[in-house]
Formats: sequence, structure tokens, C-alpha cells
Amino acid sequence: MNLEALREKPVRYGIGLMSGTSCDGVDAALVAIQGTGARARVEVKAFRTYPYSPRLRRQLLAPRMTARDICELNTFLGTKFADAAEKLAAKAKAHDISADFAASHGHTVAHVPPRGHADGGTLQIGDAAMIAERLKIPVVSDFRPRDVAAGGQGAPLVPYADWLLFARKDKTYATLNIGGIANFTVVTERIEDVVAFDTGPGNMAIDGMARLATYGRISMDKDGALAANGKLIPELLEQLLDHPYFDREPPKSTGWEEFGPEIYLEGFAPPQHGERLEDLVATVTLAVARTIAQAFLRFIQPQHSVSRVIVSGGGVLNETLMTLLVKELPDVPFRKSDHYGLPCKAREAVAFAILGNETLCGTPNNVPAATGARRPVILGKITV
Repeated sequence: MNLEALREKPVRYGIGLMSGTSCDGVDAALVAIQGTGARARVEVKAFRTYPYSPRLRRQLLAPRMTARDICELNTFLGTKFADAAEKLAAKAKAHDISADFAASHGHTVAHVPPRGHADGGTLQIGDAAMIAERLKIPVVSDFRPRDVAAGGQGAPLVPYADWLLFARKDKTYATLNIGGIANFTVVTERIEDVVAFDTGPGNMAIDGMARLATYGRISMDKDGALAANGKLIPELLEQLLDHPYFDREPPKSTGWEEFGPEIYLEGFAPPQHGERLEDLVATVTLAVARTIAQAFLRFIQPQHSVSRVIVSGGGVLNETLMTLLVKELPDVPFRKSDHYGLPCKAREAVAFAILGNETLCGTPNNVPAATGARRPVILGKITV
């Protein structure tokens, strides 16, 4: 389709694609979007997660990859993203909806934010050409490097979508996404005032402990069942909370390089002194809840009167984590994003559909206050 004709459509249907640091599969969301910028209207039409095979998940979780590994995975993951997009497009077609474009975050294999005078970088794989070839529609991808080029950290990028979805004239909401990494966005009426940052590890640490402590036999703590039956290991909690990242001032972002399980859980995963699996997972779960709460109390509450925290991400399904979070922040009202028509696991896939729409319309779609970029820029590259 001609890009100019696509921009002129009253409603554009985009497929947002996301593979997060939890490495559980491709999240795909079909989103109807009218307009662009502050006037845009968004409706989620469909969402599904297409799980990775155990073998592919092991490859993505490997602590070390060669250049050849990355090269081959880039192409192979591209086909997996194409599979997911094609299946969701077929589902839409059954309801007389044709996808106009796709927007793929890809899968992050390295994210090194610039710090001081040191150059950083960010690398996502999952070749967009595979999606474009299969679906014969434009694909927007590789969003993060443009923000880095403008002096930003390349993350977080979802705050733009949070602002578009949740900004209100008379209220200030915060959104909390608990994926592999947990992050907050303070959604203000003016995008220039939006505050967003990564708090630290989320499911990456919890599931990582379950996986490493069982030598891969258990890949995650489903519903928080292990943590619910565990007891605190004080020395492990002290180690987990004593990380310099938690003291850094926003804007800040992080990832596998700082909180990969093999690094963050060193000395306890696999167990060194006969610790029970349940106790290990319970302690990590408490650490995740506490670091989220401390980030809110330290970096958000003193400057913003937040009327509600809207929670999304796979961590919402961890009942033990959510119970601990409410205990850590007893005066903060939490509400799942599902109440706002946004399925809790769909947030990032929906966000990248929104970001892709803005790129196609030529609308700047980073949030400099969140990423540290010098100015607003148009993110991504378009494959036709």
C-alpha cells in the first residue's frame, strides 16, 4: 500500500508485536487507531501470545551468544514474528478487518544505556523484512536506536502510548508494567511533564530463580504458588536490594546486562547451601515488590499526587507478587489495565502498534523526559 494513502485512512488497523525479556513468546495485538498524537483514538480488537518452543526459549535465555548465533536468530525470530502476525491477521480477516501495517519491537539481545561519557547501544533482533514479505504490508521496526542517536537511552518507549491512552485533564495516573523488567510511567496531561523509568527486575528475576534453582526443570513461578509457600532468606534479600541501580535518579533504564538471573542472583542460584526452592523464590518475589514500592515512594510520590496506579504485564498474574506489592504500598489504589480495555499482557504489543502508527504519520513518538533524549524524534524504520 502507498504510505500516503495509508496515512489518509480514517481508521488504520495495526498489528503490534513484542517479545519481552521473559522470553515466553510473541505477543501480538490487533489495534484500531483513528488519528495521530493527542487526538488519536485507540481500540484493542484482538490479542494473543504465541509461545516459543522450549528450545527457542533456551536459546534466547543463553547468557552468551556468538555473532553467528545472533545472525541466525535474527532471521529465525523474524519468521516467528511473521507467523504470529499472519495468524492474527487471518483472525481479523474472519471479521472483515484487514491489517494495514505491522509494528515490531523485536527481541532485545543487548541494551546498554549511555552513561556519562561512555557510548551505549541497543540491539533488537527479529528481521522485519520477514514480516513484510509474508504479510505484504509496511512494517515499522527498530524503534530504539533513533532515541539513542538523539542522546537518549532508547528506553522506556511505552510512556508515549501510556500518555495517549491514559492522560486526563483532572487526574494524574501512574502505570506500572511488570514484565521481565518493571517500569513506571507517571501520566500527566502534558506529555512534556511525563515521568517514566525502569524500577529494576520483574519476572526476569522471579522466573530466573525458579529456572536456575531447578536446573531448568521449572521455568516460572506460575501464579506465585512457589513464593506463597516460602519463607524469607534475609541474607539473600539484603543482597538483592543492595544494587547501585536502585539509587540512580531517573531517567534511567536497565535490562539483562544488569539484572540477568545469572548475574543478579549470583551465589544463590543454583542453591549453594541447601536452600529450599520455595524460600528462594519467595525472597526474590519480595525483593521485586519492595524495589517497585521504593521507587514509587522515592521518585514519584514526593513530586506527584497519583490518584491511581494502573497495573499491567505478566506480573499481574502472580498473585503473591501483587499481594506483597499492596502490602508495601497500602495507601496506593491499584487497578488492572483490563478495566480500561487493555488486557494486562497486551500493553507492550498495543504500545508498539501505537508507536508504529505515529511513525507512519510522521509524528514524534519518544518522550525525552523519560529517555533523556535532547528532543522529540520519530522512532523506527519502515520496511515496505
